[in-house]
Amino acid sequence: MRIGFASDHAGFVLKERLRAFAVGLGHDVVDFGTDGTASVDYPDFAHRAAVARQEWDRLVLVCGSGIGVSMAANRHAGIRCALVTSPEHAELARRHNDANAIALGQRLTDPLQAEYYLKIFLATPFEGGRHEGRVKKIETSSV
Repeated sequence: MRIGFASDHAGFVLKERLRAFAVGLGHDVVDFGTDGTASVDYPDFAHRAAVARQEWDRLVLVCGSGIGVSMAANRHAGIRCALVTSPEHAELARRHNDANAIALGQRLTDPLQAEYYLKIFLATPFEGGRHEGRVKKIETSSV
């Protein structure tokens, strides 16, 4: 599987750790930045990764809380990014919501837990069935 990664400065350390973890699991990775801890704007990197949808199968976004990058990514058609704060979130995001992206907060998530969440997210299939119609309703041009 090809995994995209992006972060701002506040998520850089965790992004790098998770990127190495994904490689260790045998995945290909693509990094959309940032490349250090100098202050940057999280939407720039979330948008860069989201518009490059054809380059990844799943996407991991990291900022200080995970909230900002998830909000920015979800502005893009075809992106279903879940803010993950527990193993259950990681599993249900995939199983019920067919999430193709997760957001994590470096300031709020233990690095070992983040690795566990990522492993669950990558291994869990979409259940389909009754959830398919609901997921299709997420994509809408107007409400």
